[in-house]
Parts: sequence; structure tokens; C-alpha cells
Amino acid sequence: MIVSSDSTSTGLETTRRRIARWRATRTHRGAPMPAALWAAAIALARQHGLYPTARTLRIDYGSLKKRLDMAGADRAPSPAFVELPTARPTGLGPCVIDLEAPRGRRLRIEITGVTMADLVRLTQAAWSRDR
Repeated sequence: MIVSSDSTSTGLETTRRRIARWRATRTHRGAPMPAALWAAAIALARQHGLYPTARTLRIDYGSLKKRLDMAGADRAPSPAFVELPTARPTGLGPCVIDLEAPRGRRLRIEITGVTMADLVRLTQAAWSRDR
């Protein structure tokens, strides 16, 4: 969203003044900022970006980000789990596999219609036998 600099500075400046007024009149230094001011800051952050808003309003970036994330979670929950259909393994076409051990032992497999996983298991089972 492209916003003119006048409207950008007006909204941010108005909220910055509201926050400054609250800081000047709060009862003690650690008092939490009112929800209405946080809501205004979140709306501005959505419009102008997180860092420019936090910098202009002179509020903590991390706190604004956390509240923005929490507010975003309330709006549109994302699915927690999406099930995808499993791909059915397709069989290999006709293939020939020749294996030869260093001591001269040989194994030749001619096979069709098996998956690669089945072929690997078959080869391991046949090759691992002691002869």
C-alpha cells in the first residue's frame, strides 16, 4: 500500500503525541500502555511497517512485533495440519542389475514392475548372504 507522506506523518504524529501525553500523565514509570494506544500502534504498523512505526512512536520494537503477531493470529488462523495424498510408487520398467564383489562373486538381477525400494531390499538380502 502506497501512502502519501502527509497522511503517513499525520497518523503517526497524532499517535506519537497521544503516547507522549500518556507518558507524561501516567501514575508510575512501569505502568502498561493502554490497549487503545497499542491498537492504534498495531494499525499503523500494518499500514507503514513495523520498524518505522516503532521508531516514530518511540515504543519497543519487540513488544510491538509480539502484539502485531498476536493480533494477526486472531484475524486469520492458518491450518495446523494439511494432509497431502501420498504418491503411489510406480514400478520400474525392465531393468538388469549386475553386481560383482571384489572376490569374484557375481549377482545378476533381471526384473520388471518393482519399486526402487523393493529392488534395494532384494539386492541387500541377496547380496548379504554368506556363500
